[in-house]
Amino acid sequence: MLEFFNTLDNIVWGAPLLILLVGTGVYLTIRLGLLQIIKLPKAFKLIFADDKGSGDISSFAALATALAATVGTGNIVGVATAIKAGGPGALFWMWVAAFFGMATKYAEGLLAIKYRTKDDKGEISGGPMYYIVNGMGQKWKPLAAFFAISGILVAFFGIGTFSQVNSITSALDNSFGISPKIASVILAVLVAAIVFGGIQSISKVAEKVVPFMAIIYIIAAVAVIAVNYNQIIPMLALVIKSAFTPAAAVGGFAGSLVKDAIQKGIARGVFSNESGLGSAPIAAAAAKTNEPVEQGLISMTGTFIDTIIICSLTGLSILVTGQWTTELQGAPLTQAAFASVFGNAGSLALTFSLVLFAFTTILGWSYYGERCFEFLFGTKGINGYRLIFVLMVGLGGFLKLELIWVIADIVNGLMAIPNLIALLALSPIIVKETKNYFSRL
Repeated sequence: MLEFFNTLDNIVWGAPLLILLVGTGVYLTIRLGLLQIIKLPKAFKLIFADDKGSGDISSFAALATALAATVGTGNIVGVATAIKAGGPGALFWMWVAAFFGMATKYAEGLLAIKYRTKDDKGEISGGPMYYIVNGMGQKWKPLAAFFAISGILVAFFGIGTFSQVNSITSALDNSFGISPKIASVILAVLVAAIVFGGIQSISKVAEKVVPFMAIIYIIAAVAVIAVNYNQIIPMLALVIKSAFTPAAAVGGFAGSLVKDAIQKGIARGVFSNESGLGSAPIAAAAAKTNEPVEQGLISMTGTFIDTIIICSLTGLSILVTGQWTTELQGAPLTQAAFASVFGNAGSLALTFSLVLFAFTTILGWSYYGERCFEFLFGTKGINGYRLIFVLMVGLGGFLKLELIWVIADIVNGLMAIPNLIALLALSPIIVKETKNYFSRL
């Protein structure tokens, strides 16, 4: 079974999708004139600006919800698995994916506001399925439906449940000896208590938890790197070198090819920051704003925070402590890097971060899947969707890690395809809206 899914994963995440993902980002970067560098300071200012416009939640809450879904196990476990499979060079390709991904995330946020609508309960609905239908026309509805079906699959089987639950349960088992089966059932009960409250309930939790968890993790990772400061320059040099030449086998590291570094770096980078996946615009659509460009800029900061800051800190922590050459992989690999500086307290701090990261990701993805479900079936069956989602969370502790990541990769890839087609088709509108906004300023 694992062999079958690995083959399918290699087909989905083959050269065509990687080229489409990065190529869309490169194309939008050129068309928008390096907007992700030039307008980044303005983007950060907008996060804390007063909201002016209609919507369900504040722009900051929309970003926090998107970051809740984005900053998850990809930042801790995903980076570790990428370096283990693709070598130190995988980190470089993560940066490349993130840099161009910022332009993609900007475009997604812009279109989310421009083409959002309201469901029959009066709640905002938006995201790729709506900008496909409302922007490209009704004849493209099958493409929108394909996106929505893929989105539900990702929520049920991908980033939304299994990979997060498995990371939480294995970290708790590793640190406290708590049975994964018991932990996943408790987790399901906690998730149920929040997701049945809808976007308002999810965003309230995200607003409070996300900034707190990110700051704690960043401080701890910076401390790990600072203690090993003499390794920073050699490891950065190794990252650049391994991005373009095969990495030799060292200790418990089996060696890797350039192809592995590129594939694992980009795939795990996208898994982590979700640029091009079309998930973040579902949360962005609910923001209280009437300016599509402003929400696009705010959305763009999500990729910067997620990958350029948090993933880089995780990767460098693993490299400068030398843990990447051990037999460890996944969460225990990152735990060992933190423990090498803080002892058992470092391992416990990482467990705490991982549990919070993954828990908020589950909440964010429950909302993404819900909006995809609403697009296909209306609002009547939403509680049924929520119930299935909670059951999937409960099942997460009963599955094996390797199969989980492969399934998550496959459904992510399927979700990205219709979204990227829409971004390219609607790129003239993205450019026009951007020019119009900045000329008004």
